[in-house]
Amino acid sequence: MNDITMKLQADHLIMEALKEDISSEDVTTNSVMKEAVTGQVELICKQDGVIAGLEVFRRVFELLDENTKIEFYCKDGDQVKKGQLMALLTGDIRVLLSGERVALNYLQRMSGIATYTHTVAGLLTGSRMKLLDTRKTTPNMRIFEKYAVRVGGGYNHRYNLSDGVLLKDNHIGAAGGVKEAVQMAKEYAPFVRKIEVEVENLEMVKEAVEAGADIIMLDNMSVEEMKQAVELIDGRAETEISGNVTRENIEKYKDLGVDYISSGALTHSSPILDISLKNLHAI
Repeated sequence: MNDITMKLQADHLIMEALKEDISSEDVTTNSVMKEAVTGQVELICKQDGVIAGLEVFRRVFELLDENTKIEFYCKDGDQVKKGQLMALLTGDIRVLLSGERVALNYLQRMSGIATYTHTVAGLLTGSRMKLLDTRKTTPNMRIFEKYAVRVGGGYNHRYNLSDGVLLKDNHIGAAGGVKEAVQMAKEYAPFVRKIEVEVENLEMVKEAVEAGADIIMLDNMSVEEMKQAVELIDGRAETEISGNVTRENIEKYKDLGVDYISSGALTHSSPILDISLKNLHAI
């Protein structure tokens, strides 16, 4: 996540998180620290995983005090080990204390997603499929969570509703059918947008192909139905598998010859990575 993206897309979200945690003052810190004292604290990993969100972590403290200094000993995408010293923070102890929870919340959440994504992507080794995320993200956390997926070795599906056309069951119902929905999308959407159609059976697959869909999403179909669908599509559209895809079941799909497989679990079900700030002391 570069500096421009951070300032334009992330800073205001981080500030809202800080305001949520400090509505008027940090009464505990202000009770024990009456004035500015320079201190240091260590960022320690407490379990093995893939780290993601270090620059977001840094930004929390910089927004509180631009003079805060952080020396990192790892980078996003690195595999870290339990007990590893990942960074040393130096600055006003009041800032280090007040920013701790928000900074760790971002880093733990993002690293948990990167770790889970890395594990799931590893199960697809040798397959042509790309692992995608979904829009099943935490409100106001999408930019952070989708970045973490990329760090973990996955790819991003559309970022939001403005990013592409995905005709799901309710859109198809509203339009009156697959053919009608695709035709309406072709007439309305900008020509640079691909049109993806979610299908649930082989009849819908036929309709989507005939209507000229760019991508056909095989949603919650059996493995046997998916095999038949891929044969039916025969390269006339890109293909995607979706529907309750997790670490536990993804391997059964890897040899179907599908282009993409999307998993909401990457962002909605990954556990956090346990990380702490420890050994705070004045210098």
